[in-house]
Amino acid sequence: MASTVGAYHERYGQYEDEYDNVVNVVEAGADRTGEESITPVLEELRADNTLFVFPEGRYYMDKQFRFTGFENVGFVGDNATLVPANYHEFDGPRFRLFRLGVSYAPGRHLRFEGFDVDQTAPDTGIRTIEASVSQRLEVRNITIDGEHDSGTWGPGMFAITDSDGRGTVERFRAPDGGVHADETPNAGNMWRGPIGIEANTNVGRLEFVDCELGGFPDNGLYAINEAGTVIVDGGRFKNSNGANVRVGGEGSVIKNVSVVVDRTRSYDNSQRGIRLENGDDLHVDGAEVTISSPQSTSHAISVMNTCQRSRIEDATVEIRGDDVNHGIVISPEAGYSHIVDSEIVHEAAGGYPLWIRDTDKQDRVLVELLDVSGNAGVTSAGFRDGIRCGRDNCRFSTVTVDQPGRGGVDRNGVVMTGDDSTLYNCTFRASQYPYVDQGDGNHLRNSEVESSRDGLEGVRFYPGIDGPELRVNRIVGGIDDLGASDVVSWRNTYQ
Repeated sequence: MASTVGAYHERYGQYEDEYDNVVNVVEAGADRTGEESITPVLEELRADNTLFVFPEGRYYMDKQFRFTGFENVGFVGDNATLVPANYHEFDGPRFRLFRLGVSYAPGRHLRFEGFDVDQTAPDTGIRTIEASVSQRLEVRNITIDGEHDSGTWGPGMFAITDSDGRGTVERFRAPDGGVHADETPNAGNMWRGPIGIEANTNVGRLEFVDCELGGFPDNGLYAINEAGTVIVDGGRFKNSNGANVRVGGEGSVIKNVSVVVDRTRSYDNSQRGIRLENGDDLHVDGAEVTISSPQSTSHAISVMNTCQRSRIEDATVEIRGDDVNHGIVISPEAGYSHIVDSEIVHEAAGGYPLWIRDTDKQDRVLVELLDVSGNAGVTSAGFRDGIRCGRDNCRFSTVTVDQPGRGGVDRNGVVMTGDDSTLYNCTFRASQYPYVDQGDGNHLRNSEVESSRDGLEGVRFYPGIDGPELRVNRIVGGIDDLGASDVVSWRNTYQ
């Protein structure tokens, strides 16, 4: 195969030393007018240690291009647009444009960058790239234009197949999302429909940098394999069903992302912002989650039962709307969780801004420097507490809860149903009871509690609880003790 650098030397010279051949696909016979499929030409050109250069133009594809077991290949576009055939005219399995490596015969090093994908025509939408690479994956500057309305697999699937392999997917964008499979030509053959980006078989280190996904019917970014590490750095994720960013692995991190849910379609039944699962030492750092189209299961940040350890830091959560929804939710079987230096503004019709669900599990939830505010409403179903904690052995330090209630409804500040927790240096205000204790051995210390309702006590103890402690607090309105035993009260100020 002839090596052709020519006019492309300046742009792609940085790659020249990495490949034996640099091939201009147009000079090699590919049509760039969008009239004839380029897949047969790519199949003729298929060779290892080759960089395939796509000059400016439109490249029609009506059949998958498959290349596996390679050492080093690259595909780069210079203002190049890929144009997939519609669902009815695609030849062969309607799954992908590029399949580069498979689990049993991965590539070693793959570069794929610089393509727009035009899916604006009816019944188009197909996986642009599916890549399984053992050592080095580089995918950059891929933009999918148009809603994925064919009902086939979503835009990208990526996996690092070796534990010491590394990959970067940077600026992979599909902002128009996709529609449910039942509303496509592929109805009945696929559950829900496309996923935005899938990486559920990754075992190496895989980074997603500044990616963007619109509303997909079956998760946005979906990367929950227990092995491997996933880093999601920046990017915007919006309106996907299931979860917008769903991550597992070992030491995986979601940082500086923006998640927005402001649209709920008829088939959307759970639009969670961030979901952590299937892993240990999972981190959320600097995330912004805004939900203005809430549903009761569309939590802003969910720490699932299969998450062994997690840390949520510098998170900003805003929830608004006329339905019930919750903010940060710690599932019953989740392990140690640390929430620090974060803010939750909750103005939904009801729900818990922070919900530590009831469990017998003893792993601590540690909450520090958390601010909870907002004029939430209330429903007959309850869900009227700023923080509800059903786990033993938790600790809250420098936590502020302000729950005035929308339209004068009853909101509690903090309700403790678990045992043996400590709340230190906190400020709780609410339209009903600021601090409610339904557990045994809980300790409120160096804190302030105040109800905005005249004559209502700052603290309520439920009947039958044992050993509650109140030390060095400012308690407005006193204590409503319905039958607690062995109450410890020391150096409190009552007003």
